[in-house]
Amino acid sequence: MRCTHSKLLFFAVFGLSATACATHASDDSWVKLGDKQFKVEIADDDAERARGLMFRDALAADHGMLFVHEYEEPQAYWMKNTHIPLDILYFDSNRKLVAQQRNVPPCSAGDMCPSYPSDVPAKYVLELNAGNADAMNLKNGAMLTIAPDALPKK
Repeated sequence: MRCTHSKLLFFAVFGLSATACATHASDDSWVKLGDKQFKVEIADDDAERARGLMFRDALAADHGMLFVHEYEEPQAYWMKNTHIPLDILYFDSNRKLVAQQRNVPPCSAGDMCPSYPSDVPAKYVLELNAGNADAMNLKNGAMLTIAPDALPKK
């Protein structure tokens, strides 16, 4: 489950069902970071961001999930019901990497799972299989390219 601290209470109070939402992806949904391209699912509303990669047992090596927030603000993600270790990469509104949480382990402790904050404002969050950030030797300041048609028109 992924969400900002301010959203945690909302989902707890209103009992968002884990099966009530799904992210969307198309052949046009990709991001490029460094010299690597990843096919991504897009999570751009509260329900999709809350579900995130929960209950998945695997994520293809060249895949990820891109979370798009309404506002650039400090973000905090957690690994509740997430079965695979991840790299959580935070990008500002200019799509510049501003914070990283690498090799974040799965968590089965329910609401006791720790959060992994950005500590700085971010608008986009990219989750990839753990180890990608290390393999790519990612440094803050790296730029994220998002496919022109990946984000829905609002």
